[in-house]
Amino acid sequence: MTYDNTLKYLVEQYPEDFIRYLLASEATDIQILKTELNQEPIRADSITFLQTANQILHLEFQTLPASTPPLPLRMLDYWVRLYRQYNCDIEQIVIFLKPTNSEAVFVDQFTARNTTHRYRVIRIWEQDPEPLLLSPGLLPLATLARTDSPQSLLQQVAVQVSMIEEEATKQSISVCTQLLAGLVFEPELIRQFLRREDMRESAIYQEILEEGLQEGRQRGIEQGIEQGIEQGRQSELRLVMRLLTRRLGSINSQLQSRLQELSLAQLENLGEGLLDFASEADLMNWLNTIES
Repeated sequence: MTYDNTLKYLVEQYPEDFIRYLLASEATDIQILKTELNQEPIRADSITFLQTANQILHLEFQTLPASTPPLPLRMLDYWVRLYRQYNCDIEQIVIFLKPTNSEAVFVDQFTARNTTHRYRVIRIWEQDPEPLLLSPGLLPLATLARTDSPQSLLQQVAVQVSMIEEEATKQSISVCTQLLAGLVFEPELIRQFLRREDMRESAIYQEILEEGLQEGRQRGIEQGIEQGIEQGRQSELRLVMRLLTRRLGSINSQLQSRLQELSLAQLENLGEGLLDFASEADLMNWLNTIES
């Protein structure tokens, strides 16, 4: 979560740097679109709209290739939703951050019967670090780029960070660099070249941390609601089973399995309807009715 929030911050604060690096073009009139797409729930990591080129640059950052649903299907889904909503050219790029031998990081298309969808894939550990060292917004990613001497690269990035004149910008880039460098470097080595104090002092670190906490809290709330609903369903199921046993006697295992699959609302309806049951056949007919 911290890496996602860090990269969202970098893209939103330095969209020109990413556009210059990824599209080899200059753009001055840039709008950052909301990451929510229609027909929720779905959220993309970063959506940058180039108004002057009538083009959307859609970036997905992945620390690991594993994804549910699979990433190629997600990219197709994003494309369809974006095209429906904005009806313009869409450039999609997946940037894998952490080195891996998984074959999934080489997949750049979704293929099914009558459907093929392509997108670009960048494995950041294969990229030349030099272009990344030229722009403040890309310096944190430079720590993950190709090198024969990781320690020297980290030191080079730290030097570039130290040369940023505006203090608040320097502090924010330092924090983002430390967070992303943590994907491949040990904390002790990072501390040798970058000031740990920047973490505690930086407003952006607190912002990234708070956003992560809020998302975590929201997920916790959602999980709590789901758990509460399931607990309520289980309680209703136990009550319905007791009432059915009293009214009909022992319920066979096949019917019990079907009852286990009922939703809370269906169980509540069954609790009212079972008062009219005279035999297991009535229960079976009721189940067949709601499943048809």
